Amino acid sequence: MSAIYKKTISTLDKFVPNKFQALWNHPAGPKTVFFWAPTFKWGLVVAGIGDLRRPAEQLSVPQTVALAATGCIWCRYSLVVIPKNYNLFSVNFFVAATQLYQLYRAIGYQRSLKQQENVIKSS
Repeated sequence: MSAIYKKTISTLDKFVPNKFQALWNHPAGPKTVFFWAPTFKWGLVVAGIGDLRRPAEQLSVPQTVALAATGCIWCRYSLVVIPKNYNLFSVNFFVAATQLYQLYRAIGYQRSLKQQENVIKSS
């Protein structure tokens, strides 16, 4: 750890209320990367929610599948590691959920294109 980080944490230790000490000192708490990495990953959730307005024809199925799969895999991982990391679980649950919904939209759009092609061919 860097000296600046250690100094910052030791200064902040004095201001954390007693009722938050358990969270503050948790092995996956704010003093560790196990807290901050998932916290910053919420940016992917925000981006996924922003993409809900994107037209379905602009969605990338491979990218959506990859994000949904990693969300599911990391959800599982976050519950088997010790200590359990519920922050990691929650962010990956929402990454998976938003991407599975996007996948549903993309597949629905592709099916509608195929139905339109079949109607045109049968006409």
